[in-house]
Amino acid sequence: MDETTVDSSWEREAENWVRWVRRPGHDSYWYFRDAFFDEIVPPPGRQTLEMGCGEGRVARDLVARKHRVIGIDSSPTLIRYAREADPSGRYELADAASLPFADASFDLVIAYNSLMDITDMPGAVREAARVLEPAGRFCISVTHPLNDAGLFESAEPDAAFIIRGSYFGRRPFEGHFERDGLQMTFRGWMYALEDYCRALESAGFLVERVREPAASDDAVDKQPGYRRWQRLPLFLQLRAVKR
Repeated sequence: MDETTVDSSWEREAENWVRWVRRPGHDSYWYFRDAFFDEIVPPPGRQTLEMGCGEGRVARDLVARKHRVIGIDSSPTLIRYAREADPSGRYELADAASLPFADASFDLVIAYNSLMDITDMPGAVREAARVLEPAGRFCISVTHPLNDAGLFESAEPDAAFIIRGSYFGRRPFEGHFERDGLQMTFRGWMYALEDYCRALESAGFLVERVREPAASDDAVDKQPGYRRWQRLPLFLQLRAVKR
């Protein structure tokens, strides 16, 4: 799988993605978003940018928490859906590694499960630093690098987690999922923890908070398969400050 395939994937999968995310309780966002908003995202300030906003659900949740948000995404179809769902919001078609904003335009940048879908992840991190004012915050959620590195042997909640191959370096990811009459193909990149940390370090960020949220008991009651995410982190969430 090459870079062009990854870069164009979200536009090709846009209709599937909208159906996938707009069914309440269907995907992990419904069970891990509170950990991100409560533990990682600071109170609303002057202006928030969401990098990789998709159809806009994170931006809409930020607006509900009193943030003034601009969302950007590289998929025209997803931007259209975001605008339709939030006509008063601002959603722009843009490349995360080449943002159309002036330096220091924001005091907060959010990248919720989007950095691993960006081929030039270090470039996107540099752009986040550029458009942030001094002491601005960059809040990130990504699929946990440990989770990316291996597979469970079976669907059983207590199945062994096996790592095969190398954990290090950027590797392509492709996975097709079908559940409850919906289907979605995810394509992106697997990065080691060091890759994310080096990108932040090189861009002038200092990491000030790291969280590895476990699935709650309530999530397991609603999605029994999530019991495995009480043993192993599904997501890595962190907040960095621009020095």
